[in-house]
Amino acid sequence: MLAGMTAETFWDNLYDERETWGDRVNPLLVETAEPLPAGAALDLGCGAGGDSLWLAQRGWQVTAVDISGTAVEKVGALELVDGRQGSITAVRHDLSRTFPPGTFDLVSAQYLQTPFDFPRSAVLRKAARALRPGGLLLVVDHGSIAPWSWNQDPDAHFTPPSEIAAELELDPEQYAVLRADSPQREAVGPSGVTATVTDNVLLIQRSGR
Repeated sequence: MLAGMTAETFWDNLYDERETWGDRVNPLLVETAEPLPAGAALDLGCGAGGDSLWLAQRGWQVTAVDISGTAVEKVGALELVDGRQGSITAVRHDLSRTFPPGTFDLVSAQYLQTPFDFPRSAVLRKAARALRPGGLLLVVDHGSIAPWSWNQDPDAHFTPPSEIAAELELDPEQYAVLRADSPQREAVGPSGVTATVTDNVLLIQRSGR
């Protein structure tokens, strides 16, 4: 299925089929960010832009990044949505090659998983180092296969959040793991199908020093 296909083409094809944009925010982002004061946020793998729009509507200045040019174009257009108090700057990055400049109060990596070779630990390490003092890195991964997942491999391995944290090799004097667990929730897929899914959640905070 992936023979001869680039990662950009794969994700462009996926998002070319999408009809709605900015309509769905990930619940674990809401749970984490709702108590926070607005600041600068980085949305890694912004996809359909629901997280970026939700943050912008609450006053955040959001840098939305994706490998898909289709996603970047559509999410950039969410700047025009009524009710936005902050802003969205959508930029295309192949994170295996380039990383957005700047520092952030919140970096969100929601389901930053791909069927292509991808130096994920190195990317997340860069994300942690891009945090401002006191900033948060939220990593949410699939911990199960939903009926609507692009990955339907029954032998898929889902790395526990504690292992993800260990792979980042961050200085414990500078970075604290605030959360590393695998909660379950009822989720609704794009076509309205519901299923119980597991999320692997890692929340890291940079020290305020």
